[in-house]
Amino acid sequence: MVVVLGRRQDGNSGRTGSGSLEAVSSRIVQLPKRLLVGRPIRSELSSAQLLPKKLALPVFCSDPLSSNAYATEEILLMLSLGGLALFHLTWWVAGAVIVLLLVVVASYRQTCHAYPNGGGAYAVAGANLGRDASLVAASALLVDYVLTVAVSVAAGVANIVSAFPVLVPHTVPVSIGLVALLALMNLRGVRESGTVFAVPTYGFVVSVFVMIAVGLARMAYGDTPAAESASYGIRPDRQATGLLLIALVLRAFASGCTALTGVEAVSNGVPHFKKPKSENAGNTLAIMGGLTVTMFAGITALALAAHVHVVDDTARLIGAPRDYTQRTVIAQLGAAVFGGDSFLFYVVQVFTAAILVLAANTAFNGFPILASILGGDGYLPRQLHRRGDRLVFSNGIVILAALAGLLIWAFDASTTRLIQLYIIGVFVSFTLSQWGMVRHWTTRLKPDLAPSGAARRSMHRARLINGVGAVFTGLVLVVVLVTKFTHGAYIVVIAMPLLYLLMRGIHGHYSRIAVETTPSASGVTLPSRIHGVVLVSKLHEPTLRALAFARATRPTTLTAVTVRQNPEETEALVREWDQRGIPVPLKILNSPYRDITGPVLAYVRDIGTKSPRDVVCVFIPEYVVGHWWEQLLHNQSALRLKARLLFQPGVMVTNVPWQMGSAESRDARRKPVVSR
Repeated sequence: MVVVLGRRQDGNSGRTGSGSLEAVSSRIVQLPKRLLVGRPIRSELSSAQLLPKKLALPVFCSDPLSSNAYATEEILLMLSLGGLALFHLTWWVAGAVIVLLLVVVASYRQTCHAYPNGGGAYAVAGANLGRDASLVAASALLVDYVLTVAVSVAAGVANIVSAFPVLVPHTVPVSIGLVALLALMNLRGVRESGTVFAVPTYGFVVSVFVMIAVGLARMAYGDTPAAESASYGIRPDRQATGLLLIALVLRAFASGCTALTGVEAVSNGVPHFKKPKSENAGNTLAIMGGLTVTMFAGITALALAAHVHVVDDTARLIGAPRDYTQRTVIAQLGAAVFGGDSFLFYVVQVFTAAILVLAANTAFNGFPILASILGGDGYLPRQLHRRGDRLVFSNGIVILAALAGLLIWAFDASTTRLIQLYIIGVFVSFTLSQWGMVRHWTTRLKPDLAPSGAARRSMHRARLINGVGAVFTGLVLVVVLVTKFTHGAYIVVIAMPLLYLLMRGIHGHYSRIAVETTPSASGVTLPSRIHGVVLVSKLHEPTLRALAFARATRPTTLTAVTVRQNPEETEALVREWDQRGIPVPLKILNSPYRDITGPVLAYVRDIGTKSPRDVVCVFIPEYVVGHWWEQLLHNQSALRLKARLLFQPGVMVTNVPWQMGSAESRDARRKPVVSR
């Protein structure tokens, strides 16, 4: 039996009675942090945070599922620029989006099996296409995750104000508040957030299927639902013919491709699945693909049957009242199928708003994981690689929320304006990922590596799927880039290279640091001599302890140093020094401008100049206090001096703590913890 006596740890910090400003501040925020985020989770309990498929679906697939709430609407909005005559092309555009979605889902299922450690496009491109391709994919995904949060929340709030117009003036603060709420829920942990988000996700799926079923049933019985905008015409900005017609159709297709956003999140998060991880991730992708295709097709069919008419800013409705406020497509369908004042209409709207807001949860899981991998590889700050006390990557979650909130504020929470920046990053990562998978299977099929029989045929089939996916997504990327560039997508085109260069710069910095800190073959050269310097302000117990400790270290020379600010106080210090017979010489530094830091730095530098191979060790007495406000009253000069000394070559700084009564009483209140 082993008995370990220790002090009760405050949260997960493990610090006991530290008097530093950081430690005291940490204790202040512990209580509200625990109330909001919850108690820390031990590392060995990480396996309990793994997700089954029923929870993984709302965690990783809420974004593509929620895209059904606006994908059809975006197609209709783009086609409305050419008038009602172009609405007959909706099915062709929607059909192309469905085919593309099926191809991408099938392609990413291969990724889940080939790269079970996660990382998605970044890992695939890095392993098969090189570092530059992987960083391009990573920058595209990071930008797109930020846009996913902004667009999803803005679209969700748009549906809320469609049902409750009184909230229209408060769209931006409501959106930012929801981003903060999502961040808080994700800081509580993946499994806990998945449980909370499961109800809105499944509620949205069920309510949309009920709406589609009731609408189709009414159509079968000859009672086709009619949208509130069915009787309104559309006056386009110009007639669409020739090349303009092709451009509008391509733009509608590009906007409809928002239905594919978030598909890659499952491949990024494979490590979060329960075993067998790859199989469960692939099955979750298949379920998501089936649900998304069915819902998208059903909503599109209902919208065309109910004659939903929506217009872009450059077109307008003919015959609509002057005070008419255009509602979202799914809101018009809910009102047409169930009635505008019915309970089921509000159920559809509530779940639609909820899933659109919670669709951002896909990004809140994907962004921190990818940032963690990049941090571990040295392309982003190392802090992003560490898990928080709830076993989530807290730093990544906070950064994502801040960037998304800034975007929402800058674009006034306008879904139409934000969505123009959307999906470019998605298709950049799609294309690089699928091309990387083609290279992966090609390498595996080399004569010296390739298996035979069924395994070889399976690899050929997987390569074909990924090859088709690479061609499709590459073509769509060109279409999306051309059609959206002048409508705001240029911002993303600028942001991605800047982020790429930032990651290269961070990696270069870490590489230089690694080279600088690599031990030489001869080891560390011992200093010729060590010069001890004890800082003295007055002769009291903390000073005497610092002097005693400095003497115990046996430096080559030892000098006490004080700065003359008040002549009377300095003379009193000298008299007391002599009376006590302290066996350490006292050096008095003049300071004509009453500064402490400058004269001490000059004195230390002078020692280093005279003896470049020597080391100067500065001993600084420091008060350790028990209350945060006491920290503001003490140690300020010592902190400033210490910060400057750390930048001096050949100088070591040693803090000699002196526990004040408040620190000792605080420490005494802590009970010992006995573990067996």
